[in-house]
Amino acid sequence: MVFIGFHASHEQIAPSVLLDAVIGAERAGFDGAMCSDHLAPWTRAQGHSGFALSWIAAALARTRFSIGMVNAPGQRYHPAIIAQAFSTLEEMFPGRFWAAMGSGEAINEHVTGDGWPAKHFRNERLRESVDVIRRLMNGEEVDQDGLVRVHRARVWTLPAKPPPLFATAVSAETAAWAAAWADGLATVAQEPEALRLVVDGYRAAGGTGPCILQVHISLAENDETAFSIAREQWVNGLLSPPVTWDLEQPEDFEAAVAGLDDENLRGAVLVDHDAASLAARIAELVEIGFDRVYLHHVGTDQSRFLDASATELIPALKERL
Repeated sequence: MVFIGFHASHEQIAPSVLLDAVIGAERAGFDGAMCSDHLAPWTRAQGHSGFALSWIAAALARTRFSIGMVNAPGQRYHPAIIAQAFSTLEEMFPGRFWAAMGSGEAINEHVTGDGWPAKHFRNERLRESVDVIRRLMNGEEVDQDGLVRVHRARVWTLPAKPPPLFATAVSAETAAWAAAWADGLATVAQEPEALRLVVDGYRAAGGTGPCILQVHISLAENDETAFSIAREQWVNGLLSPPVTWDLEQPEDFEAAVAGLDDENLRGAVLVDHDAASLAARIAELVEIGFDRVYLHHVGTDQSRFLDASATELIPALKERL
């Protein structure tokens, strides 16, 4: 049975409301949750950006299932601070926390005032950061002078077992590179052939652990409403890496999508009015080789989506997966 999870989008929903949503997701029958980690939303229409590390502690305390997060150490976050945060979460909620580690995006990282480096440098910095985090969570004292600098750091409160650190990747090349250090792989839905290359790249390079897929969806009473929600809230879906890595402000994303054909948004968001049809489309992507799927309804009102998930979408997915 494939794990069916709920994605909590900090860019779109105030953290207090998002907390209610994740509690509702557990009641609706989702197997677990994950959340984004942003300092700024993609567009001004989204309008939020709660602090994921604060929120996830509250969310774990109010639920019983697992909850993970995306994290980009190395610039906005020093890896020693992340090691302490992750260790604390895992100590309080053993076996329920995970993180997917990525090289970051300028929209969240530029605030430090440091220059935004090229992708190859960011990957090298990520690898160093993950190594530092793992060593600290294993109880070592770490002293390092490299792409990240650490001076005699030690995490004093440790979990019985460190939480898993997965890798984020949207290309086969990055997935293969991450196979050497990651406990699993997390990616986002794209064209099926591209997804197949990502999964195959990770597995062929020796990658172990779960392969996780995040799918953006918009489910409403009719196609017109569902597409309108996607267009208002997830127009950033018209853009893809490497463009999305390097833009600094929500206004930059809005300018970048101006003039683009928003019908192409249907390639980034699964728009549907029928839960059974949507379940079939999600299942086709999962069957490429994913162990877990996390569903992100791009609307700001999660209540209707959670009701539809409980009564229609999750049962339909379980029939297919």
